Amino acid sequence: MKILHTTILSLSALALTACSAASSQESKTSTQTYSGETAKAVFAGGCFWCVEADFEKLPGVIEAVSGYTGGHVENPTYKQVTRGGTGHYEAAEITYDPAQISYTELVEHFWTTIDPTDDGGQFCDRGESYRPAIFATEDQLEIAKASLNKLKSSGRLAAPVKTPVLKHGTFYLAEDYHQDYYKKNPVRYKYYRNGCRRDARIKQVWGATKTGS
Repeated sequence: MKILHTTILSLSALALTACSAASSQESKTSTQTYSGETAKAVFAGGCFWCVEADFEKLPGVIEAVSGYTGGHVENPTYKQVTRGGTGHYEAAEITYDPAQISYTELVEHFWTTIDPTDDGGQFCDRGESYRPAIFATEDQLEIAKASLNKLKSSGRLAAPVKTPVLKHGTFYLAEDYHQDYYKKNPVRYKYYRNGCRRDARIKQVWGATKTGS
């Protein structure tokens, strides 16, 4: 529930103040080598801590950052977004090397990290800010929609797919204490993820989990 999300944030406040800007930047530095050309993709899949964790483990992904998109309020805060009324989703912006991983592969991975049949939120987090969606640029729209249609017609899921493909808009970075939360606070992150039953539900939906981050 949103209460669990907020409680974990409150418990982490003191620990987060001890994290320096330098260590935050260090955690964003990838050890992978890449071609020099990069591209970006934006996905909303409930808690953005979890979306970051699920994508940053992929070869070819350089980094994932948490933020807000899809709404009408400029430079929104976490409190504004979770309170509702801004139209924004919690989302993650993925920077990747297209020579190592394609946008199609990112989309396919995204589906297996969420419950695509739930448009009221994700897992224990409910409300408009936790809805899942793909935010695609003009160049990405055809690929994302084709993948969505393929999933809808595949019969792999027991319920109808309700996750939309939306047009990419302005992506606003979330507050620094949200960035790389799973790295800065691994124990609290695992407590939140397990308490939210994210991986348990993914296993129910897909029959096996590819996450567990």
